[in-house]
Amino acid sequence: MNVLEWADHAGRPDLLLVVLSPTDPMSRGQLRRMAQLARDEGVAVRWQEARGGRGALPRALRDLVPVLVRAERVIVGDPFSRYVQLLLTLFGPRALTVVDDGTATMEFAAQLARGERLVRWHRRGARGVRELALAPVTALARRRLAPGRDRAVEIFTALPVEAPDGATVTANRFAWTRARFGPPRLTRGADLVGTSLAETGVVDPDRYAGAVAALAGAHGATRYLAHRREGVAKLHRIAVETGLEIVRPDLPLELIARRGPIGRTVLSFPSTVVHTLPAALAGSGVTITVCGIAPEWLRETASPRAQGFLAGVAESARSVHGLSLTGA
Repeated sequence: MNVLEWADHAGRPDLLLVVLSPTDPMSRGQLRRMAQLARDEGVAVRWQEARGGRGALPRALRDLVPVLVRAERVIVGDPFSRYVQLLLTLFGPRALTVVDDGTATMEFAAQLARGERLVRWHRRGARGVRELALAPVTALARRRLAPGRDRAVEIFTALPVEAPDGATVTANRFAWTRARFGPPRLTRGADLVGTSLAETGVVDPDRYAGAVAALAGAHGATRYLAHRREGVAKLHRIAVETGLEIVRPDLPLELIARRGPIGRTVLSFPSTVVHTLPAALAGSGVTITVCGIAPEWLRETASPRAQGFLAGVAESARSVHGLSLTGA
C-alpha cells in the first residue's frame, strides 16, 4: 500500500512493483489484493516466487538483478529482509527509497544513524550460526542502504523518524488512500486492533488474551480486527472468551478502515497503525486510543529492547497525533 502512496507522491508512471512472495497464506492473500490495486492504478506488477522451494532463490536473483541494475531508483519495502539484503549485495543502487514497513522503519532509521548492524527490534542480540554466516551479507547491504557520495537515500514514512545524516525523510500523508476510499461509515461500537506480539515471542499469550478481554469490556468493543500473522487457535480463544467478532481483513487495515464500516473508537496496542490510522482517517471522526503494554506481559524470550521500544511507539503516537493512552 505504501508503495502506491509513494508512486502517487512521486508521479512515476514507469514504476515496476516486484513482490517477493511470502509463504504465509494470509500475507500472500493480502499481497495478491494489493497487487491488483496497483495494477488498477496503472503500475506494472511482477510476482516473484523467491521462497517457492528448491531453486527459487537463484532464479529470483537471476531474474531480478538485471532489472535492478538498470533502475534509476530502487524502492525497498523491508530493509531487514534477508532477501532484500542479498539482492543489495549484487548491485549498488544510485538512488534508493525505503518505504515504511511499519514500526521497523523507526528502528531502521535509528540504526542507520548510529552506524549499527540491522537487527529487528524484537530479536534478541545473540548471534547464531545462521546470523554469523549472513553477517557479511548484512554488513554490505547496510552500507548500500546508507547515503553516500554516489547514492541518494530517502525514507518515505508515516512514522516519526529522524533523518540519518545525508538522507531525507518524506512524510506519508496517505493522500492516495483518502482520495481512493471513503469516507467510512462509522458504527456505534469500538473496534480493537489485534497484534502479532504473541506470535513473535514478545508478549505472553495468556496475558495478551486477558488484556483483550479487559479492554473489550471497558470500552464496549464488538469487533477484533486480526493481524494477518495471528494464529487460528489464538483467535478462536479470543472469540470464545470475549464474545468479540473476529475479522480477518483481506487488505491492510488502513484501507479496511477507510472503506468502512469502522468503529467510532479504535483501540490498538503499540504498532504501526497508531501512526498510520490518524493520517488515513483524518477528518472521519474516528477516535484512536493506544493501549499500553505492561512490563509483566513480556515473555522471557522478549528482546531487552522490547519494553522501551513499545513504550516509545505509544508515547510518540500521543505526542505527534494527540492520541490518548489507556491500560488494560
